Amino acid sequence: MPLLTLKIDADTYRGTREGIPNLVRLLTKYEARATFLFSLGPDHTGWALKQVFRPGFFKKVSRTSVVEHYGLKTLMYGVLLPAPDIGKTCASYMQAVQAAGFECGIHTWDHRVWQDHVRQSDAAWTQSLMQKSFDRFKSIFGVIPKTHGAAGWQMNAYAFEQLEVFNISYSSDGRAMLTESGALADQSAGPHRLSVAGVTLPCVQLPTTLPTLDELLGRTINGIELNTTNIAAHLLKLTAATRDHVFTLHAELEGQKLAPIFEQLLQGWRAQGYDLVAMEDYYHKIKDQVIPTLPIRWAELPGRSGDMIMQAIV
Repeated sequence: MPLLTLKIDADTYRGTREGIPNLVRLLTKYEARATFLFSLGPDHTGWALKQVFRPGFFKKVSRTSVVEHYGLKTLMYGVLLPAPDIGKTCASYMQAVQAAGFECGIHTWDHRVWQDHVRQSDAAWTQSLMQKSFDRFKSIFGVIPKTHGAAGWQMNAYAFEQLEVFNISYSSDGRAMLTESGALADQSAGPHRLSVAGVTLPCVQLPTTLPTLDELLGRTINGIELNTTNIAAHLLKLTAATRDHVFTLHAELEGQKLAPIFEQLLQGWRAQGYDLVAMEDYYHKIKDQVIPTLPIRWAELPGRSGDMIMQAIV
């Protein structure tokens, strides 16, 4: 049976308090497993205003109704409002996910800070933020983290090396290259290891192989404008030829306004014969297989502004 791995990123204070419980209920209803990745420090979402000069930013904002999905208050955190500490104020919400039987892992310490700065940062900066995340995770969940998924699919060589220090066996820090329609550009894309400075790192990377909803909403593909009424059908076309996939969703989107679309996807993937699983399930399926070792690569994807970690083509 092919696996469809559900990877859930919780970026914000609001997403953790409102979106995460909604997703737990929805996944439980469909007996689906998933991995929840948490932002564990302050919510500086308002600092995203600095992105206004990035190419493609205004186009993405207009397509995805950022204010509607994230809320005006969230967009003021760190600017006109103090940044709430997600790990301190939302620990019970995170623990409830663990108690419900779902896999939990690290997303980041401060989503905005990491996404904006990690690519250019040195080892000390990188290790400091990752250690904060590691320590906060352990204090909340009472166990050490088993997995990781980078905020904004942004990493650097030091961050990948730090995963080895933390003894993290599998992570989902990057993407597979997609065509304009969202289909895989390389059908061999999937689990791999990374080479840093000529050394193969042991951590297995499980890249996201499907487009996210916010990358598709509002775009015109093959003459059809994707909206809330047809986007699920478009994504299900991409998974009709069954193979293992990783889908990234967000507590702020699929956990709130886009929950009905996510429910359509869950129903559709079940009908297509997929087993809906967590990252740990996917890892256990492939951990003894021979997988490629690839260099770190950066590239941009349709529907998203800026470069991100991208699986190199074999």
